[in-house]
Amino acid sequence: MIDPLAILAGSRVTTPLVPITLPEYGVPVWCKLEFLNPSGSTKDRIARYILSKAVRSGRLKPGDRVVEASSGSTSIAFALASAQLGLSFTAIMPESVSPERVKIIKAYGAKVELTPADEGIDASIKLAEKLAAEQDAFWPQQFSNPDNAKAHRDETAAEVLCQIPSGYVDIFVSGVGTGGTLVGVTQGLLSAGCDVVPVLARPVSNKLISDVECCSFSKRIPGVVDGLSDIFQEAQLQKLIEFEISDEDAIVATRRLIQAGFPVGPSSGLNYLAAVRAYKERGGTPVCLTVFPDRMERYFSTDLFQ
Repeated sequence: MIDPLAILAGSRVTTPLVPITLPEYGVPVWCKLEFLNPSGSTKDRIARYILSKAVRSGRLKPGDRVVEASSGSTSIAFALASAQLGLSFTAIMPESVSPERVKIIKAYGAKVELTPADEGIDASIKLAEKLAAEQDAFWPQQFSNPDNAKAHRDETAAEVLCQIPSGYVDIFVSGVGTGGTLVGVTQGLLSAGCDVVPVLARPVSNKLISDVECCSFSKRIPGVVDGLSDIFQEAQLQKLIEFEISDEDAIVATRRLIQAGFPVGPSSGLNYLAAVRAYKERGGTPVCLTVFPDRMERYFSTDLFQ
């Protein structure tokens, strides 16, 4: 008899951590290659963590329904994890998401519901809540679920500390979608004794789509919230620094990373540039860490490949 939890646990990988110095930027940055997770993004960590916990507690069993609101990568991760656990998954996303994302989600046997683009992610969240109530479905609520950050604290940070030669990190840089990566990894590093400075990488665009949740999504860098979600506000991280990076510069850096052999999406270019800036402003030779959140294939129809 197949054990779905064993299958899900077996799909977990330890992603590589590599130092990258692009010549035009000139400083070393340790980069966690999260795009090598099974579904192609760091969101595999939270999907696996949240769903396996719900199965172990008895909240979910094969055949049950799961719904979640997301701009894409989280929905792809939940679609994969749900397929492995025998769950029925419905992704709720703004209709502005790239068609590649919709195709990937459907390929895993999941359903997709699209909400009006001009209403942003807030409309998707409201529909997810409505469907969860009507269908008695499990709603992970990634924007406010503390297990989002716990997955990165328990897994991502622990992996980094085992992989990085110095055994410590001075600076950790991440964009903010839900805040889970920045909060969780920082908390994990702090608890291990690193006096780490968290850096929020924020994309700047002349044209932003406003969301009711006091968040805005950059049109050109999908999945990066230009604000703070509940989970991030509640963490109350000390020493937080915020760097603004133009969308254009982030896309140029992403193309350079791809040309250097790293098939990443635009949030990776954003993170890399913010990490370079943090390294230079810190002075000396700090150990600077960032993540490459997802793969380039889900962006073929976007500005990144124009």
